[in-house]
Amino acid sequence: MDSLITAAARALAAGDPLGALKRVALRDDAPALALRGIAMAQLGDFVRAKALVRSAARAFGPKEAVARARCVVAEAEIALVSRDLGWPAKALDAAQATLEAHGDRANAAHARYLQVRRLLLIGRLDEAERTLAELDPTPFPPALRASHELVVAGIAMRRIRAKTARAALVRAEYAAHQAAIPALTAEVESASLILDTPAARLIVRGEERLLQLEEVEALLASKALVVDACRHVVREARTVVPLTTRPVLFTLARALSEAWPGEVPRDVLVARAFRAKHADESHRARLRVEIGRLRTLLRTLADVSATKQGFALVPHRARDVVVLAQPVEEKNAAVFACLADGESWSSSALALALGASQRTVQRTLDALAAAGKVQSLGRGRARRWMTPPVLGFTTTLLLPAPLPSD
Repeated sequence: MDSLITAAARALAAGDPLGALKRVALRDDAPALALRGIAMAQLGDFVRAKALVRSAARAFGPKEAVARARCVVAEAEIALVSRDLGWPAKALDAAQATLEAHGDRANAAHARYLQVRRLLLIGRLDEAERTLAELDPTPFPPALRASHELVVAGIAMRRIRAKTARAALVRAEYAAHQAAIPALTAEVESASLILDTPAARLIVRGEERLLQLEEVEALLASKALVVDACRHVVREARTVVPLTTRPVLFTLARALSEAWPGEVPRDVLVARAFRAKHADESHRARLRVEIGRLRTLLRTLADVSATKQGFALVPHRARDVVVLAQPVEEKNAAVFACLADGESWSSSALALALGASQRTVQRTLDALAAAGKVQSLGRGRARRWMTPPVLGFTTTLLLPAPLPSD
């Protein structure tokens, strides 16, 4: 490999895409195309980066299977950071197998980490944990060790394991310092900021306060009866009653919990559960049916007692009844939760992460854009969505992809 390619690769490894482009910007050979693609990705031009990396993969000869596989991994990383989560997983699996067969274990592991991070983004935590358990980061270079710890922290935060997440971020910070890659350091800082941001809102006896992840973890481990409006479940210690598919019952459970130890009038319950301005006999009859269903589901945790004016929640063992809600409740909170990472998402990626149809997500995004709550970049298939930047938060940047010179 010639000296310019080597120098460009070293510049990218040091987080200097402009320095790399100065050396290979005018070259169209396969290694130069690959490095130009990675440089453009680090500069944020993902469309151009993807095209260059694909061109490089085609330019490498049939005997250069490892180089082509590295291009596939680089393209997958570009797709990940640009939140194009529908990439062909089989192509990445094949590239990983090729790299492992040729002894390139570091780049093969990098491909596996990309798979895990995609699974994490679309909420498939069990599969992400199983895949991560197969990887031992000890023999890998610092950049890969940092990626490993970032994934560990991401899974722990979603599992509400604050201590595990914080310990992983400490290890990630140390590895990022060793790697001396500015973008990697920025990503670790961003993850740390997220961990220190309020994760939920506690509502108890008419009072509210924000909770960090450690406090949420402690609350869920306590003996309180928790109506979790973040996951739509009712729980006490290890007993969990899911109400995700029963929105009316969850609305009733939350209303009763917010009023505990007092009662909730029937008219108020009808208005909240059925969105009826005036309660008639049909509403009252339906309320009795739904309360009966709720009483059955919560029978191991609490009773729902009828009073003169309405109904009241009576826990069996718990001394406190609390509601755990999102820090800011918004109709489209799930969309904002995805966009909160500071990256630009495609509507197809949002649909995949939210488990909704792309058309539904697109209508939601158009409405939010009209209200000035989100903004879009590009057109057609290149269109991406993001929230307006928030001061004090570092956006996640693209990690340098494996270099053809490795």
